[in-house]
Amino acid sequence: MSAVRLGLIAWALLVLLQLVWYLWLAPPLNGQSGLALALALPPLLLPLLAFRRGALRMLVWVGIASLFYFAHGVVAAYSEPSVRLPALIEVALCVLLTGVLWAIVGQSRTASQVRRPSEDGQK
Repeated sequence: MSAVRLGLIAWALLVLLQLVWYLWLAPPLNGQSGLALALALPPLLLPLLAFRRGALRMLVWVGIASLFYFAHGVVAAYSEPSVRLPALIEVALCVLLTGVLWAIVGQSRTASQVRRPSEDGQK
């Protein structure tokens, strides 16, 4: 499985987790699940605008947005024992997204070093 595909799967699971979290697992106490989703989903769906330029560009924006969800997951896991499991899943998905982006960067650097001619014999 390619790193880009794994990143897209992690992003889709993060979107799905938000839906399940706010609609079923731990709906807000005030009963306004729609408001919670209206605040939680747009940052994850905004990178869809970059999809026309390629999945890699979209994943970069998802990676940037996932920093917020990483922080949210850490705070929720620490402060609310009732949502600890989904919060830790959120953290794991964000770490996976970041790892995928690092792997893609590493692959592109390796590929560019292989294509670069040796500088020993050139002046």
